[in-house]
Amino acid sequence: MKKSFLAIIFLITFLFCSVDVSAQKFSDIDKSPHDISYFKSKRNAPPVIKVVYGRPQKKGRSIFGNLVPYSKVWRTGANEATEVTFFQDVKLGETDIKAGTYTLFTIPGKKSWTIILNSDTDVWGSYYYDKDKDVARLDVPVQNIDTVEYFSIAFKKETDGTNMILAWDNISVAVPFSF
Repeated sequence: MKKSFLAIIFLITFLFCSVDVSAQKFSDIDKSPHDISYFKSKRNAPPVIKVVYGRPQKKGRSIFGNLVPYSKVWRTGANEATEVTFFQDVKLGETDIKAGTYTLFTIPGKKSWTIILNSDTDVWGSYYYDKDKDVARLDVPVQNIDTVEYFSIAFKKETDGTNMILAWDNISVAVPFSF
């Protein structure tokens, strides 16, 4: 009798514990997934630059001048503002940048973009962008390209550093970093 009673208590306890475990809910896949892009000076070398960014899709929409307005600060991707980590000191144009992590904002224009590195990290979008925390700014020209469906960031090695290429829709810009 005692064994039957203990078995019933054990079974009831097990069922209640199982219900709690199976009740966990997980979020769906993000519509603008995050991605990471690295620049390495050599194939097996440690990274020099790492960029973490959200990748929104074009989905037939008009992007620049519409979804992403001209002349306004943009988070440069989707969701959280894009973050750039430099594993060594670099230069953006003529401005010295210390190794560390920065937020990348841009101000898109029809013919050029303003590239902004800002010291305020872990921020959502550009809603709380603070110009007083800018570390560097540089204007770069716009290039017309074939359509890119997902916002993308890649690196192109140059003699004295790299160009970080930002591309989406039919627009790209090259952001020059030297070492």
